[in-house]
Amino acid sequence: MTGTQLLNYPATDSPFRSPNSHSIQLHSVAMTSPIPPLSQAATVTSPQLPPALWPPLDFALGALSCCGACVFTNPLEVVKTRLQLQGELRARGTYQRHYRGVVQALWVVGRTDGLRGLQKGLSAGLLYQGLMNGVRLGFYSYCDAVGITAAPGGSLMSGAIAGALGAFIASPAYLVKTHLQAQTVEAIAVGHQHNHQGVSSAFANIYWREGVVGLWRGVNGAVPRVMVGSATQLATFSSTKEWVARLQWYSPNSWLVALTAACISGVAVTITMTPFDVISTRLYNQPVDEHHSGRLYQGFSDCLVKVCRTEGVLGLYKGMGPVFFRLCPHTILSMLFWDLMRQRAFQDAQNQS
Repeated sequence: MTGTQLLNYPATDSPFRSPNSHSIQLHSVAMTSPIPPLSQAATVTSPQLPPALWPPLDFALGALSCCGACVFTNPLEVVKTRLQLQGELRARGTYQRHYRGVVQALWVVGRTDGLRGLQKGLSAGLLYQGLMNGVRLGFYSYCDAVGITAAPGGSLMSGAIAGALGAFIASPAYLVKTHLQAQTVEAIAVGHQHNHQGVSSAFANIYWREGVVGLWRGVNGAVPRVMVGSATQLATFSSTKEWVARLQWYSPNSWLVALTAACISGVAVTITMTPFDVISTRLYNQPVDEHHSGRLYQGFSDCLVKVCRTEGVLGLYKGMGPVFFRLCPHTILSMLFWDLMRQRAFQDAQNQS
């Protein structure tokens, strides 16, 4: 996927096209053979790589775009975390279900924890989105600028590597976010309750109890989660958008084309990423013993086996509803914000040159 494909700007207006692109004219020459000379010149357009933004600016644009989307989708992230922790390592029908779906869960959280409860972990979520997506989108746009994404499989590979880098760097923020979003009153509590007083308190408590390594506990579940989600999102959004545009369901350049593509891409990301998301949430939220080891799971594969054994394969798809309803608006908002800000940045750079 190239940057130009994100919102399918016309070629003449694309922020990712160099203003210095040129054509090579092949003129006809006189020939002594019976074949008549070419009557018209053939035009071959030389391929131009999209220009790269200054890396710190590209990082900032990726961070800001996804932070903007996070503000709107964080309540669904809270609900998703609760649903994924509900009935942890218990067979279906053997535990009380406080949350029974997206709408009901939003109502329960809002009624019990108040409206502020729907934005639990927002500060940590913004920190995570800023770090992870700043690295992820910045690295991907760099791969796009040097032409890696144009190679066969290059878009998928670039998306996966970008996701892995972003997930590793931002893992401490996701750890704290999960702890805070799981916290609630005893009446509707699910999963282990860490009882942090806030974001700074959570970071401090984890550091003093487990050291620096403890801040990256659960990263072995986060890296494959974001690798799969990032590769699927970045590789399918543009191709799906082109497919929808070819079907001519909507008028050319309609925002409904991007919205439909984001929804279809959201289905693909939800199906592929939800099992990794459940495992990641469990690894992040589990309590630790005096040796700083997890009390419930020893790692990614151990968590996968235990969930399938006790909760069934469907246990890996807990919280799938809010995952989908979060991913669709988050995809369209983050991709829209990112592309518009990059367009403006390129225009400003061109005006100054």
